[in-house]
Amino acid sequence: MRHRISVIVVDSDNLMRHGLAALLDREACEVIATVASGSQALEAARSQCPDLVVIDLSAPAASDPGIIAKLKEHSPNLRVLVLTFLKEGRLIQNALRAGADGYVLKSDTRVEFFNAIRSIVGGRPYFSAAIRDQTRARSLGTAGGKNRPVMPEPLSQRQQQVMRLIAEGYRTREIAQRLSLSHKTVEKHRANIMRKLSLRTAAGVAAYAIANGYLDR
Repeated sequence: MRHRISVIVVDSDNLMRHGLAALLDREACEVIATVASGSQALEAARSQCPDLVVIDLSAPAASDPGIIAKLKEHSPNLRVLVLTFLKEGRLIQNALRAGADGYVLKSDTRVEFFNAIRSIVGGRPYFSAAIRDQTRARSLGTAGGKNRPVMPEPLSQRQQQVMRLIAEGYRTREIAQRLSLSHKTVEKHRANIMRKLSLRTAAGVAAYAIANGYLDR
């Protein structure tokens, strides 16, 4: 990483929180706050304006992925990376819809963790291999079980093409050129994708595509 990235770490485990801060500080990041709860994360983000929040959704008051949406509402350019042991399909989906830019597991490697940081700070969502495998296998809730989430409305072939290009980092103008469409038509496809998937941002669309293996098709 060429410049120091300002980071807030959110984790209820004191040892994990400070160990992660020490690791980040050695890797061209600047940890500007370490907190134990979602409410503390919001307060720190509002006062310190970080580039990145690394959050464990099992932390007190952060177990609701809505905390991610609140962080994003205050600072739309803020990147949020979920780092947790939790890998339930519903939680991943809800974190996505709230605006998470990346999702990695504490059981993943250090290399994967820093790949995630580089990727999302560079503007491209990131899901670790373990999460991508899990979400492809379960299709974010298509497996049986009374608590499975409602499946989103199916995307058309053209919408899938647009979603893949969004996930690959192309801007609206570039997507229009590649697909020989007007700028207005691409914007309409983007809006319909977000509506069908109940996502709030283009970053969420990109993360959904990556998590569900659309870039591998």
